[in-house]
Amino acid sequence: MPAHVAGAFEEALAYQRLPDGTTYVFDRRVHTVYRIDAARTTVTPIVRIGFEAGRILQPSAFDAAPDGTFVVADAPQRKERVQVFTREGVRVSGFELTGGAAPRITIGSLVLNGIGSIAFTGTTILINRPETGGLITEYDVYGRALRTIGALRSTPHESDRELHLAFNSAIPLPIPQGGFFVVFLAGEPRFQRYDASGTKMFERAIQGRELDALIAQQPSHWPRRDIGGNEYPLVLPIVRTARVDPQGHLWISMMLPVTYEYDAEGDKLRTVQFHASGTYRAIQHVLREERPAARHAGSLRVRYDA
Repeated sequence: MPAHVAGAFEEALAYQRLPDGTTYVFDRRVHTVYRIDAARTTVTPIVRIGFEAGRILQPSAFDAAPDGTFVVADAPQRKERVQVFTREGVRVSGFELTGGAAPRITIGSLVLNGIGSIAFTGTTILINRPETGGLITEYDVYGRALRTIGALRSTPHESDRELHLAFNSAIPLPIPQGGFFVVFLAGEPRFQRYDASGTKMFERAIQGRELDALIAQQPSHWPRRDIGGNEYPLVLPIVRTARVDPQGHLWISMMLPVTYEYDAEGDKLRTVQFHASGTYRAIQHVLREERPAARHAGSLRVRYDA
């Protein structure tokens, strides 16, 4: 992106390009979705901050369909909400999820409580909600739960509900050729594939010599922090993000400066490093509690070398 375009964003959590060249940028810090024209000359805010329907407050996740419609998950007044918008930013539908929302804890791109990842197929919405007992809940655009896909994976922490759920936090990813990938964010790095009916096809470990030291350093005890009267374990992620390309290949970016590409059968094809002025890597992540009235209240900064 040209400097004058890239400089318009403060915390660009999602960047998605449509087939016609139009690009969306989801800026979590300023609670705004921007549209960039195909020539990359003009930045237009199309959904702005606000608690009312058609605006977003405390957003946590974004995804767009190829036709330009998109969804945003946010939490105004501590109520988890999902809204569907046209490519012009006009609200089409929306719904709230039951149970309310605790104060948000975010570490970089990871949301430790609340909707941390969402996928939009154009007709249905996929959300990772392990507290419901499944890995993916599929909703229609009006909030009707259609089905649950995948059982929670076994962890050494079944007796500790919050830890068990943290290690089942995952990214749901529809595959253009049909079916879904599920990529786990923390704990033992793994991913699973399901067919279109929701039947599990296989599970693969994410392995690479780049990860050996990081995995060996994983703690056996996770500190907790009191947020809104509840305690949450601070489990740091190993996976940063993941996407599926048009060929159905799975790309997984780790918290280390490395990305793995897998084919549709789960076999690793290659290891990639991205470079700009240097190797693209995460040096600092910010752990913060987000509240509607005082977003930085009680913030705690954690710095570590990736």
